[in-house]
Amino acid sequence: MSASANREHTAIAVRPYTELDAASTLAIFIAAATETASADYTVKQTEAWADIDARDLQSWGRAMAARNSFVATIDDEVAGFSDVSATGYIDMMFVAPRFLRRGVARRLLEHAEALARKAGARALTADVSITARPFFERFGFVVTSEQHPVKRGVELTNFAMSKDCIEPASRRS
Repeated sequence: MSASANREHTAIAVRPYTELDAASTLAIFIAAATETASADYTVKQTEAWADIDARDLQSWGRAMAARNSFVATIDDEVAGFSDVSATGYIDMMFVAPRFLRRGVARRLLEHAEALARKAGARALTADVSITARPFFERFGFVVTSEQHPVKRGVELTNFAMSKDCIEPASRRS
């Protein structure tokens, strides 16, 4: 079976985040910030964003649980994670570099949108990296503004993006 055919048949499951996911999700975040985003950000910027020295597993785990996070798994291995608030704000969405281009982010976004819609959110919003912008645009998000947050004294660039939450056609009357 070809690699692309194998990717198409990979089962991606989404489940709620548990405290046992803290180490794997933190590792995914750091790898995504320092490896995946390295094509769009400088070494200084990726190091400031990842902020490895300031991260500890307990704080990370508490923050993930507080955001109502969820994980995507492939063969029971955490491949990515995300979250969405009741108002539709996606704070984080990251995929492990080795699982890129296998539908993980798409599956996470579908799950986030379903949860936001169920909560009554009218739109999905996110602050999106340069790297993630094309992905979000493919799924109907539009840039509402360019932003320049400063992390550890280093200026980054990201984009405030939004997408209206529209009821799926199968549910509309």
